Amino acid sequence: MKSRKMVFLTFTLIMVLILAACSGGNAPANNGGNTTPNNSGSTNTPSNTANNAEEEEEYLPEEGASLIVWDNKDAEGEWTRFVAEEFTKQYGVPVKVEDVGHTDAPGKLKTDGPAGLAADVFAAPHDHAGSMAAQGLILENFYADEYLGNFMDAAITGTTYEGKLYGYPTNIETYALFYNKDLVTEVPTTFEEVIAQSKEYTDKAQNKFGFMMEVANFYFVYSIIGGHGGYVFGNSNTDANDIGLNNEGAVAAGEFMLRLKKEILPLNNEDITYDIKQSLFNEGTLMYNVDGPWAVKGHRDAGLNFGVIPMPKLENGNVPTSFSGIKGLYVNAYTKYPEAASLYARFATSEEMLLKRFEMTGELPPHNALLENEAIKQDEIASAFLTQAQSAVPMPNIPEMPAVWGPAGAALAAIWNEQTPPKEALDSAVQQIKEAIEIQNSGQ
Repeated sequence: MKSRKMVFLTFTLIMVLILAACSGGNAPANNGGNTTPNNSGSTNTPSNTANNAEEEEEYLPEEGASLIVWDNKDAEGEWTRFVAEEFTKQYGVPVKVEDVGHTDAPGKLKTDGPAGLAADVFAAPHDHAGSMAAQGLILENFYADEYLGNFMDAAITGTTYEGKLYGYPTNIETYALFYNKDLVTEVPTTFEEVIAQSKEYTDKAQNKFGFMMEVANFYFVYSIIGGHGGYVFGNSNTDANDIGLNNEGAVAAGEFMLRLKKEILPLNNEDITYDIKQSLFNEGTLMYNVDGPWAVKGHRDAGLNFGVIPMPKLENGNVPTSFSGIKGLYVNAYTKYPEAASLYARFATSEEMLLKRFEMTGELPPHNALLENEAIKQDEIASAFLTQAQSAVPMPNIPEMPAVWGPAGAALAAIWNEQTPPKEALDSAVQQIKEAIEIQNSGQ
């Protein structure tokens, strides 16, 4: 009897400990299938700690689950439908795909999410992740530890907010240096070489130019700023109280831009639009053009003999830190089926499915294992963009970022067109950014 009693007490103690652990809040709530944000704006999802490594394998679709997925049309939509079919085959969960653009989805989620009308899983750009997370509209990534080890740092950083991973990255894009193979005899590795070659080729009277980039577009010029040591926000772009766009490095970048205008690009900002650059490049009168993968098809259609290389090193030996954009899948915090939805997002961003995405769309997968995939390595253009992506900085995704674009662009235009001293122009921009953030945070 005593032995049986001891066994019973031991069993009871174990059950108490198990029940206590299960109530700790580290698993998704499933109250009748509903998972909603708590008052702090966070959700009942696994915390991003190594202790969840074993738990990450335990999620299975809820009984009777069915999913709706939002994604873009065309090639991306075809890929999404392929993934949906494969997921249904493997897990028996019906998936309906609806055409909602990735840039439209975050806005639609704000109204449709709480109303129970939104997709369970949707594609969105990473720079919306912060605001969606802050509003409690998306769930954390249930498999965070797995992703931390398998995906590029930029992809993880871009889809993380306040230390928690929310996104399931599908592709990464950044810009690099396009060059005309009929005009360039020696591919440069430094900006000094680009400048030297451009000096020999540029002839403004004949509309021939060695190098062009959108000189007042902060998205592109950030590569020069970051490469010189400037930054947008401190603490890996998470601290809006620390703005680094007028520090010593940013000012040096402004001086470098003035040098480019003086030595190889004697045009005003208004004469270096995206369309003008594209036309000159396609006509064969522009040697080098800073652009992104979205431009590849147009140049191919024009029959241009061109190549792409990573951004050349600056005079300080640093690689320009281009901005990167990360598209990812996110799980609606109001989904009735959080486990099925999270499992779908994980399935869609598996190595196999992301390789299929590259084959179907040409978009670059941020999965580390695929960086060594032969099909990608042998693609000269894809390989160049992926190499640049490893030096890229994800556009900040915190809610204060929209306040940056206007003042930064105006400062760059003033430096380029009016020869405004970089320190003066950038100080003014930072002051405007701070004022805009203060107004935004005060709710006015």
